[in-house]
Amino acid sequence: MPYTTEEGGRLNNFANEPKMYEAEPPTASQKRNYFILGGLALALVVGLMVVAVSVS
Repeated sequence: MPYTTEEGGRLNNFANEPKMYEAEPPTASQKRNYFILGGLALALVVGLMVVAVSVS
């Protein structure tokens, strides 16, 4: 474990940092899935609003 010594002889323990990596851009199929899920979410919200307006 990486210890550092501070003034007065105190030890300070730091956590190990994870390795860094770059995110990969989404593929065409992932983009299509995001578009489909976004459409379904929009339909759900619009449907809930229609139900709320019709009930009130």
